[in-house]
Amino acid sequence: MNTVPEPRTAAALASRRRKTEAALQRVHEAIRRLRREKAQVSVAAVARHADVSRTFLYDNAEARAAVATAMTEAGDRRTQIVADQDTEREATWRERAMNAEDALKAAHGEILSQRTRVGELLGQIRDLQAEWTEEAIQRITTENTTLKQRVRQLTADNRTLDERLKAARSNLRFQDRRVADLEAQILRT
Repeated sequence: MNTVPEPRTAAALASRRRKTEAALQRVHEAIRRLRREKAQVSVAAVARHADVSRTFLYDNAEARAAVATAMTEAGDRRTQIVADQDTEREATWRERAMNAEDALKAAHGEILSQRTRVGELLGQIRDLQAEWTEEAIQRITTENTTLKQRVRQLTADNRTLDERLKAARSNLRFQDRRVADLEAQILRT
């Protein structure tokens, strides 16, 4: 048996090795690019970016190991990113919950004060309604009408008395002049 390959076979094997190494370099470059772009690392994504078949990635041990390592690291990074996002979400959720709790306390306080005010106003309305029964309203209306008539009567009486006062003053002045004239006559005589 001949263990030395034929020159043609050796050239084909060397060519195949170069193609495999070039494909492996493209796979590593595709993995680096996907990491830089923070894209999801998967067999399909690496095959597409490296321009190799999925079969090559599964059949070649070095390519399979590189993709598996990249997927594991990406999964760990993704897990860390998700954990960080969860922590951040939880912090904002906690802050929103505290703000909502404060707003709820303020709203309860406002509702309590509004209920108290409404109760006071309803009490005042009831007090007013209790005081002003239909009978009381009619009595007050009658008294009001009577008082208006009394005011008109007193106004008329006041006018009459005012006219009498003016007449009395006029008479008094006239009498004062008459008395003065009579005194003057008595002194002359």
